[in-house]
Amino acid sequence: MSTTVELTRFRAARSDELLAARPAMLADFRSDRAGFLDARLVRLADEEWLDIVEWRSAADFAASRAKGANLPGIAAFFASIDELVSMDEGVTA
Repeated sequence: MSTTVELTRFRAARSDELLAARPAMLADFRSDRAGFLDARLVRLADEEWLDIVEWRSAADFAASRAKGANLPGIAAFFASIDELVSMDEGVTA
């Protein structure tokens, strides 16, 4: 069974704030986002990060995007991001 993968690359100069907000964001996703499977945060060079999020389906990912930062943990994580670099969506093989 294939899943949908969200690849979001962003800049965050306040890495301590970003990492402190991560557990609450993940807890909010688990409680509020149907189809959320897993997420991995990768530190890149020059204050850039790659967030790899796996969803059960493209529809689940779209529904999550529509909700935006609707819960405090998600809002705090998003607030620690300085700049969105790219956002891609793919399907596992």
